[in-house]
Amino acid sequence: MLKLEARPQASRLWTYASPVLALVLTVVLGVILFIALGKDPVRALQMFFWEPIKSGYALGELMVKATPLLLIALGLAVCFRSNVWNIGAEGQFVIGAVCAGGVAMLAGKDTGRWVVLAIIAAGVLGGMLWAGLTALLRDRFNASEILVSLMLVYVADMVLSYLVYGPWKDPAGYNFPQTKTFEAVTQIPRLMSGSRVSVGLLIALAAAGALWVFLFRTRAGFAQQVGGLAPDAARYAGFSSRKALWVALLTSGGAAGLAGALEVAGPIGQLTPYVPAGYGFAAIIVAFVGRLHPAGMVLSAVLMSMFYIGGELAQSRLGLPKSITGVFQGLLLFCLLACDTLVAYRLRWVAAQSAVQGGKV
Repeated sequence: MLKLEARPQASRLWTYASPVLALVLTVVLGVILFIALGKDPVRALQMFFWEPIKSGYALGELMVKATPLLLIALGLAVCFRSNVWNIGAEGQFVIGAVCAGGVAMLAGKDTGRWVVLAIIAAGVLGGMLWAGLTALLRDRFNASEILVSLMLVYVADMVLSYLVYGPWKDPAGYNFPQTKTFEAVTQIPRLMSGSRVSVGLLIALAAAGALWVFLFRTRAGFAQQVGGLAPDAARYAGFSSRKALWVALLTSGGAAGLAGALEVAGPIGQLTPYVPAGYGFAAIIVAFVGRLHPAGMVLSAVLMSMFYIGGELAQSRLGLPKSITGVFQGLLLFCLLACDTLVAYRLRWVAAQSAVQGGKV
């Protein structure tokens, strides 16, 4: 029989092999799910793992989806490494989009291209403001950042709905709940013609590099992690756990707000009730599948964007339900949690008779 035995120290091999095994198990469970739904599993898997990369245009769309996921995950990694559990990045993404959209709506045909910088700055500040509410309540009243940040997601959604159904509703929009389409001058610059990939991709990759330097090559990054994980040790060393809380949440909120600004001033081009796309929640999975490491999160963001695109294609071409994307995301997370057991434990074969005798003793 198999027995779980604690390792003397965490396995470095399984730290990196666990996400790979989790992906394999997710694919196996996905095949079983497709068969149960009466769909061709090969065709269904093709929607998720081949269609998003089969052409230059498909790769561009993959990068469009991966950009906000990576940006939000990078901010969340700062929080999670600091032992601050920000679950409300989706709300910070929405408020960042709202603030960026408000600035974009002020632009006219004669406005200069400098407005793009103002839009990005507004998105970052909006996300930081929304995350700052969580930091304030945690700092002053010791409120749970998990509950506060999560509940603020629904408040952010209501703020967006109020604006697009009310004062910001386009009077020439045939009564649809949306703002006017932003002027062309507010468009985030694209990397190439014929593709929706914008400079946001370069910003996200630069942010990944900057996070690596901050976490692993600076004293401030070391203090940030110690301040969250061991407050007593941090105080003894002269580090502030309170500062770690504020830096973590403001950084995470700013990254999510930046993602929201790049989204509404990029692929979307206006504010609608459908701005909340679940990126803030999916980025939690991206962060953990990527092991809270910038390089790992780049790869996991691409994988998660494949799930998004594959889910949309499976819905339109195979008649699968819209929720199939969330199912794949959930399967990946649960498989990862299960496989992570092998980091701290190992499986050993034990003879049944010996196990019974050991139990009697």
